[in-house]
Amino acid sequence: MARIAFILLCHKDPEAIIAQAERLTAAGDYMSIHFDARANPEHFNQISEALRDNPNVTFARKRIKCGWGEWSLVQATLNAIEVALDAFPRATHFYLLSGDCMAIKSAQYSHAFLDDRDRDFIESFDFFESDWIKTGMKEGRLIYRHFFNERTQPKRYYWALNLQKRLGLERDIPHDLQVQIGSQWWCLRRRTVEWIMDFTRQRKDVMRFFRTTWIPDETFFQTLVRHMVPEEEIDPRTLTFLMFSDYGMPVTFYNDHYDLLVSQDFLFARKISPEARELKARLGALYATEGVEFKISNEGRSLYKFLTGRGRIGRRFGMRFWETESSLGRERELLIVVCKKWHVAKRLLEQIRKATNIPAIEYLFNEESTPLPDLGGIQKTVAKRHRHRRALMRMLFDYFATDRLIICLDPGALDLLQDFCGDRSTTRLLEIDVEFTDEFLTGHAMRIGLAGEQTPPETLERLLPTIRHDMAFESDRIRDANFANHHRIREAGRMEENAGEVAQFLAISEDKAQEIVDIDYLFAD
Repeated sequence: MARIAFILLCHKDPEAIIAQAERLTAAGDYMSIHFDARANPEHFNQISEALRDNPNVTFARKRIKCGWGEWSLVQATLNAIEVALDAFPRATHFYLLSGDCMAIKSAQYSHAFLDDRDRDFIESFDFFESDWIKTGMKEGRLIYRHFFNERTQPKRYYWALNLQKRLGLERDIPHDLQVQIGSQWWCLRRRTVEWIMDFTRQRKDVMRFFRTTWIPDETFFQTLVRHMVPEEEIDPRTLTFLMFSDYGMPVTFYNDHYDLLVSQDFLFARKISPEARELKARLGALYATEGVEFKISNEGRSLYKFLTGRGRIGRRFGMRFWETESSLGRERELLIVVCKKWHVAKRLLEQIRKATNIPAIEYLFNEESTPLPDLGGIQKTVAKRHRHRRALMRMLFDYFATDRLIICLDPGALDLLQDFCGDRSTTRLLEIDVEFTDEFLTGHAMRIGLAGEQTPPETLERLLPTIRHDMAFESDRIRDANFANHHRIREAGRMEENAGEVAQFLAISEDKAQEIVDIDYLFAD
């Protein structure tokens, strides 16, 4: 049976640390604690005194002062691992936790989960090819040496960074390593951890490199695991559930999050509020319970992805240099229908096809399955279509032998709208303002993976206002952009008004436009 050695990094809340250690070790697991040397020494004394007689608890021999973004976080982890390997020879897995993490499954479930999967669980994505870093410095984390902390010594940090840039003091990445990036929180098998510790003793060059990288807790273990472990033995995910707010800050969980947490496909969650005493008590009791069946709604990863994208809006797929200087053609006209309810836009497009001879393509930048002609492979994936957006559109104009073309876009694709509206060609927008019932939002959440059949009603009740606000926010961004030739029809609008907007959008008579919009089921769900 799996036996877990928890590697706990903490710096406050001694009562919670003590309770966490006693709870996890009571189920037969182990814990190695690194308590930040910067923290209150009385708190460390309190923890060490309370856990002194627990044979399943040990402490890092050397405590160091930890700082966000620094190598010190990795070194603290290594110090705690070193003593855990010696103290707990029966440990089969090593699980990195913070002081505000808590189990959201029973010990029985967690042990069975690991027994059934002979894998290392760690997010590890290619540092340069993935879009894991949403904002800020990327390559500079590695090729420059970082001696100061950006948060506590910003002047020194940027002075040293800019000096290296001016003098061209870039360094090479160790030639045999493919740098990976991912969440700090992982669960690794004993063999993998032993390999890592051997590697740290043998490869001093790699250790020197990572000691002066920026935010190495997101790259060090992730890179070494990929370097040493066969790909088929790595599950690139974290077993710790966490979400981020629209400001990129970790979401804190409170008493009313219990149902949401236990239904996720994860073993632990972070961050649990220190004030969430009822939640802590319920989760603590759950860990010791046997025979519990968990209904996994599995929307956690989608919620994580959904929320991390809020407030970090930008181009996911960078344009090629030849795209930035190209144009669809000054004489061409691109007509864009923008609507969150894709089926409504598709119905309108079908009516337009019947009434005009303008070629119309549905959500080609949103749906992989959108029917497209063979354009030499550029059309094969949504990612390729984004990267070669202007080239794709020029080829479609040429394919249909037309100077007028209609496409559909989701309101979330603001970068595409800005790009096309900034082109030398004429671009017209028709935004369809639709209403969203709770039933539609629930169905939408399920279609895109934010919820599942087993999602508790309480979770949906909290989730729907967020989705509704997000949709309103997307529409507001489009209007705030002040695009020229922006027309709008409304579900609540009169048919004559909507027909007038469509007539201007398509440059057709109002009688023909009225034929297009005069269908009873246009806005039906």
